[in-house]
Amino acid sequence: MDERFEALLFDAETLILLDQRVLPTEETYHHCRTTAEVEFAIRDMVVRGAPAIGAAAAYGVYFAAKEAKGEKEFNELCSFLGNARPTAVNLEWAIRRMQAIYQTNKTRNDLLGLLLEEAHEIRREDIATNKAMAKIGNAVVPHGATILTHCNTGALATAGWGTALGVIKEAFYAGKEIFVYADETRPRFQGARLTAWELMEAKIPSKLIADSAAATLIRDGKIDLVILGGDRVAANGDVANKLGTFMLSVICKAYGVPFYSVVPVSTIDFDLESGELIPIEERDPSEVTHVGDTQVAPTGMDVYNPAFDVTPHQNITGIITERGIIYPPFKENIARLKRGEHL
Repeated sequence: MDERFEALLFDAETLILLDQRVLPTEETYHHCRTTAEVEFAIRDMVVRGAPAIGAAAAYGVYFAAKEAKGEKEFNELCSFLGNARPTAVNLEWAIRRMQAIYQTNKTRNDLLGLLLEEAHEIRREDIATNKAMAKIGNAVVPHGATILTHCNTGALATAGWGTALGVIKEAFYAGKEIFVYADETRPRFQGARLTAWELMEAKIPSKLIADSAAATLIRDGKIDLVILGGDRVAANGDVANKLGTFMLSVICKAYGVPFYSVVPVSTIDFDLESGELIPIEERDPSEVTHVGDTQVAPTGMDVYNPAFDVTPHQNITGIITERGIIYPPFKENIARLKRGEHL
């Protein structure tokens, strides 16, 4: 069963994005026709989620090729686009993939057509990848499971269907009678605004909780497993994901609750030795000092507002990908994945 909405589509030379800044109270679409407009949409979180950022960036590179007066300007526009959000590896991955098409075909008259087709292919691949991960990940979800998830990992965070939320939907549609708790995910409330909206759209039995309620649910034996996404995975299995993920992993490890990250292989940074090397984006202090237009902290209060944290591989049960589930030892098994071996 697919969603009734499309969060990312391309039509009439326009990238059309469901504006995630205003959900769930408004369903508004944001239109991008230039590289700068795509960069803004990524940076301002009109579009968010590592796979969705990658798909949007691919169309941004297409716009860059249309706008640039030469290769130097094209590469400058690609660099500008790539700096929009540094933690999500899919952004860099998609830009590099599009640049490779440019380099191979830059003297051809049909260069723009080839770039646009590659952007379409990245979008199509992401949807197919998500559905493959959902079927693989469904195997770890017991019948009647109560699942905790964090941030948003559904169709809104991807080109379609979703990563962790895709697994949850697959289990629900398979008749497993699951129940889901969704963290609100401060400070931007992606769980409250986006995941809750997607769960209700799919009619999956669920409750929204404050982030700080998760530990009590886990301690009291009310959570069977945690399933969430990832924005960058290091070669040793460390996972960068939305702030609060590391905290959940510590509690799960203490109480023996399985903890899974669901990511496409494109989110694995095979060249990054460990999570300590992952750049962590810091966002505007107003995200913490204000809720919408309402100020909730004293004027002048200093703020630390990282968008992500890194969960060490020791706290992770498995990493679900479209090529199978990676289990410990993560470093060795991720290396096997890189070599194209079966997991």
